[in-house]
Amino acid sequence: MAGLSAEQRNDDYLQAAIRTGLHKPILAALAAAQQRPSLADGELGLGISPANRIPLDQVNHFAKQVQYAANSLRSLIGRLTAQGWQGAEFWNADRGCYSDRLIQLIASGYVPIASDADAARLELTHDTALLQAYLEDWRQDCKAAGLPLDEGFGWLDQTLLKFAQALPRYYLGLSYQRQALLEASRIWRQLDDRLATIAFFLERDPADPLPANFDEARLDPLLLQALQDYSAGYSGYPHQREALLRLAQLWHQCPSREAAIAQLQAAPTAETSIQLIDPALIACIQRIPPAYQGKGDQRNALTEAYRLWYRLDSRGTALQQLGLDAQVMTASSPDRRAMLTAASQLDRALLDFVKQIPALYDESDFQREALIRLWQLWQGWDSRDPTLQNLLDTLQRLETARRDSPDAAPKPEPIPSPPRPAVWTSDNLQLFAAILPSGSLSWADATQGGRYLPAHPAAIEAVIRIAELAQQAIERIGRPLCITTWYQPTDQQQPERYAIGDAIQFYCDGLTGDQIYRALDPWWTGSLGRYSRYPHLCYVDAQPHRSRWRQP
Repeated sequence: MAGLSAEQRNDDYLQAAIRTGLHKPILAALAAAQQRPSLADGELGLGISPANRIPLDQVNHFAKQVQYAANSLRSLIGRLTAQGWQGAEFWNADRGCYSDRLIQLIASGYVPIASDADAARLELTHDTALLQAYLEDWRQDCKAAGLPLDEGFGWLDQTLLKFAQALPRYYLGLSYQRQALLEASRIWRQLDDRLATIAFFLERDPADPLPANFDEARLDPLLLQALQDYSAGYSGYPHQREALLRLAQLWHQCPSREAAIAQLQAAPTAETSIQLIDPALIACIQRIPPAYQGKGDQRNALTEAYRLWYRLDSRGTALQQLGLDAQVMTASSPDRRAMLTAASQLDRALLDFVKQIPALYDESDFQREALIRLWQLWQGWDSRDPTLQNLLDTLQRLETARRDSPDAAPKPEPIPSPPRPAVWTSDNLQLFAAILPSGSLSWADATQGGRYLPAHPAAIEAVIRIAELAQQAIERIGRPLCITTWYQPTDQQQPERYAIGDAIQFYCDGLTGDQIYRALDPWWTGSLGRYSRYPHLCYVDAQPHRSRWRQP
């Protein structure tokens, strides 16, 4: 059985720490310092032994060792709190981590009381080794998030409290915001899961299922009041700090606890960015083309949006840029047929513009304001405020809408490709276009979705050369090639043919590498390879001489 990777172990530590309100590096440190017992899954444990009603087989796997280590540390910290330890005794505020005194006490082991059914025995270990492992893992987490350790963290508690106190002003009732409040309450109350937290607020048995039509918005006033209570009752205990950090992480949608600290350091506010409305804004814009009827107010709304989008100085300039003949529009005795033709031309141009918006939108402020103004004019509202409220309401519906519901976001539509060039160059590559006029392999296949775009004509020629041969291979095999590697100039560990552009590693659904190899072997003129270790992969390149190989 293959052992767990470092990333898998770290994820176990992280999930257990989130559940119990611990600082994750302490679990990684226990694993590094204890390295016992030997477990049934081939891993080494965190020094957890059976205790009370917890049998050996329940702690004989790595994930269970992490789970019960977290439970035992939570139990230990709870006992110390009951004995009168203050927040500052648990936490080194300037260093932003557990105190040396707490680490030393953890190293001395822990035996839970008989009535504590969730905690196991923690064996003693060397305190210096535990402290060093703890600080090293903490440093690695900070480095991964770009969080400097040398600036100290004495500011953090006060910033967290200000953040929590100001948060209700910015609460919009969105599901991720509610989840942030629920998680903060769960950790603060030292509960293990979300349902137990909801049951706490509803004063019901956690074992009772929630009604199928339960609306979590009912919890909002309770959650917001609880948050204010937490701010008033904050004593600096570790789980309280972790509750507020988890709140900040989920509120700002940060990838990690440390990233949330960096966010608070850069902008210590709960204010939400207007970018929040972007999914709803684009969903609303996507609904315009099917509803467009060429009415005057609709045409005016789209023309104004076009003007703002391209930052033009006047409506007339916008109409000219949309292709309208100014003489037709300004004639003293306009020809009705010419006017109808111009209106039809304008409608087509405006619809083309609107259809391209979802793909062209780069989230710049002026583009967003153009779209907000478009939706305001389209709906006939007098001001921006009802427009923003409508977009927030739309966003709430998008969060819970079934995919076949009218409230679900419309499916995105691809932009029509421009005409195919006579010759491919680095300036005209079309990612989703076929490399060959009648082929099935695209530039997206060759460049890993645009990650590696060939800049030199020689690389483009090499890609085209192998594409011609690969298209013949597809016809002979009768199945498409599923590309894993093609043009890849930057990875020095890869064979040089990938950097040239005329090598492809691939597989075919349902076929082994040997089957593909034997089908191509008689006629393939370049290099053809297969892998003993990866029996479904195959390799081809277009080098000028025939070679065959099997990689052991």
